[in-house]
Amino acid sequence: MSRIFITRPLPDVVLNAARSLFDVVEVRQNTLPLIEKELLASLRDYDAVLPTLGDQYSADIFQNVSSPRCQLLANFGVGYNHIDVAAANLAGVAVTNTPGAVTDATADIGVMLMLMSARRAAEGERLMRANAWAGWHPTQMLGLHMTGKKVGVVGMGRIGQAIAHRCHFGFGMEVFYFSRSEKILNYPAKRVGDLCDLAAQVDFLVAAVPGGIETRHIFDERVLAAMQSHTHLINISRGDVVEELALISALQAGSIGGAGLDVYEYEPKVPKELIELENVTLLPHLGTAALEVRTAMGLMAIDNLKAFFAGKVLPNVV
Repeated sequence: MSRIFITRPLPDVVLNAARSLFDVVEVRQNTLPLIEKELLASLRDYDAVLPTLGDQYSADIFQNVSSPRCQLLANFGVGYNHIDVAAANLAGVAVTNTPGAVTDATADIGVMLMLMSARRAAEGERLMRANAWAGWHPTQMLGLHMTGKKVGVVGMGRIGQAIAHRCHFGFGMEVFYFSRSEKILNYPAKRVGDLCDLAAQVDFLVAAVPGGIETRHIFDERVLAAMQSHTHLINISRGDVVEELALISALQAGSIGGAGLDVYEYEPKVPKELIELENVTLLPHLGTAALEVRTAMGLMAIDNLKAFFAGKVLPNVV
């Protein structure tokens, strides 16, 4: 049986499925990313690895293992910017991911963050927990009404389209988007060719782009400066697509309405300045944190492993 290394604890259903098919030598119980010596050992000692976010399989790692035993990195997650795919392929290692399984859960979190940020839900919850609520009055904690507003979705892939769908059909919002190509959709949506132009005309700006060099800091000081003073920035993609220091400055100055974040530039580190701000909602990367979703992701990764070792076409190769 093929020797498999799983780099994080996974739902029991997933582990049972893996053990029924493979020699699962180790399920690493440490929830932090692999360190260098673990990355190197994983390529040397196993036929395949099931890694996830934060396991940095960089070009240097592959260069330091001349003839890897590992033939497949079956990534747990749709994002794979932590894996240098070109370097992996050059070393004879295939890479797969788990698209589709994460779409609805991540879109739900995006809409939740829009509501929480606009309606000051996290701020209100802190007020209640501090036992500092003096009672209702007509001008208390006034936020931004979301229904009927304009949303700008940056990155119109599966997740971006799912967010736009919810915004249009659920909240009657006008949909605008920034994408490399025109999309055929079952609801009205206008493509805007310049990110700053998009930022200037919407009430919610939602990051739904993949991570990587091309998207690093695309939400920079220039884009934040283009946003209207009431507009909220939402990020459910990758932390480093937003220039965190520029966002902190905009929030401190009150030049944008607020922000809702599920990811961070130097995750899990969250700047003290962000934590101290009232006009930002912070979540601990909950995008796919539902048991059935994480189970579906894991089983999809197992399907990729199963296909590979059966000599079949990989369902989700990247």
